Amino acid sequence: MKKICVVIGSRANYSSIKSAMKAIQDHPGLQLQVVAGASALLDRYGSVVDLVERDGFTIDRRIYMVIEGETPLTMAKTTGLGLIELATTFDELKPDYVVTVGDRYETMATTLAAAYMNIALAHTMGGEVTGTIDESIRHAVTKFAHLHFPASQDAADRIRKLGEREDDIRLVGCPRIDLVKDILEQDGDAVLGELKFEGVGGDVALDQPFILMSQHPVTTEFGVGEEQITATLEAIEATGLPAICLWPNSDAGSEDISRGMRKWREQGRDTRMHFFKNLPIATYVHLMKRTACLVGNSSSGIREGAFIGTPVVNIGSRQDMRERGSNVIDVGHSRDDIEKAIRRQLDHGRYPMEPIYGDGTAGARIAEELTKHTPQIQKRIVY
Repeated sequence: MKKICVVIGSRANYSSIKSAMKAIQDHPGLQLQVVAGASALLDRYGSVVDLVERDGFTIDRRIYMVIEGETPLTMAKTTGLGLIELATTFDELKPDYVVTVGDRYETMATTLAAAYMNIALAHTMGGEVTGTIDESIRHAVTKFAHLHFPASQDAADRIRKLGEREDDIRLVGCPRIDLVKDILEQDGDAVLGELKFEGVGGDVALDQPFILMSQHPVTTEFGVGEEQITATLEAIEATGLPAICLWPNSDAGSEDISRGMRKWREQGRDTRMHFFKNLPIATYVHLMKRTACLVGNSSSGIREGAFIGTPVVNIGSRQDMRERGSNVIDVGHSRDDIEKAIRRQLDHGRYPMEPIYGDGTAGARIAEELTKHTPQIQKRIVY
């Protein structure tokens, strides 16, 4: 039986691999190991680890690795600390495969630890292009990985161009779409029923038009996050619609965005905005289904948004060049441009579904491919 170790480092990280974890856990030929670390363990990012356990998974190891500060310096040091702790963890768990997700700093730490210990690495969501340091990390991880699970045809083609073996590339789609497909079949009223009792800020009626905001720092634009989030909040305010706003992730620059949001609330401008540190994936998906427009720079607008048909205003460079559907309008950080784009999306309304990132079967396909694949630990570039 193969031991498959999945490393979870954040709320987005977990939603991007949950369906595969369930399929691995249920597969008779596989044994799931779960390592939780980075912001997934921290209360100020929603204690994602508690959600993981409520979903029926056992946490085999917890790794506290986040150094306070959310600056480029602390981000680099956190990566180094994660590398040290993950190496010890892998030595204890002795997995046959380590599964790492996407392109964050904990992904880099996971990758290096597995590589130096000659443990086969499976990588999901590789081959994509975006802005920020994530672009470099994602392609670097591709060059370390022994098994690739790209989410789209464009991403799979790019992995081939990076010199990876055809036998190691499995186009499976994005596991996040698996969750979206299942969640959309649930009763949205039941899922959203308790939302008003959480978070802080003014009331938002979910049976009336509202905006959903999710904006994260761009590490290569460190120092301007407060200015950027203020422009976004001002644009949303100018539309006259209430909004549900999510706190940023833990990347360098997070404190700048958080400061801008705190100042907004301290000025009393949140009477029609409600703020949340973290939301369960089911809640977030049903909000995406109901919202008049998703505003910010989250990849969810690109991935889940295309599948759900959510009108999206994508701000800034964080998702530059990522494959997207007709539901997305791209703008810079100008308050006026953001407002105009939101109004265009409000006038347009819902979009048809575009399954760019899969059909909702990625998790099961990942588990099955893990049983079949034989890794070539010593990698070679294919010309």
